[in-house]
Amino acid sequence: MKHVPLRMCVACRSMKPQSELIRIVKNGGSIELDTEKKKFGRGAYICRSAECIQKAEKKNLLAKHFKYNVDKEIYASAEETV
Repeated sequence: MKHVPLRMCVACRSMKPQSELIRIVKNGGSIELDTEKKKFGRGAYICRSAECIQKAEKKNLLAKHFKYNVDKEIYASAEETV
């Protein structure tokens, strides 16, 4: 049986397989979506649901996680992948 890595959504705090989540990476001074899940840097995960993405945007959870200001475009592009 193969090991499935679990990650926690920053919005709903539920543990899910890494493949079911969207990864967002802070690398130096930029924050971007990591569609291949291979980029270097500190990562945060959000569920592939509009509710979780909107909750993260409303409560500014990515900015708190990264301790860095996050643009609204990151949330918009994350919603496009849903």
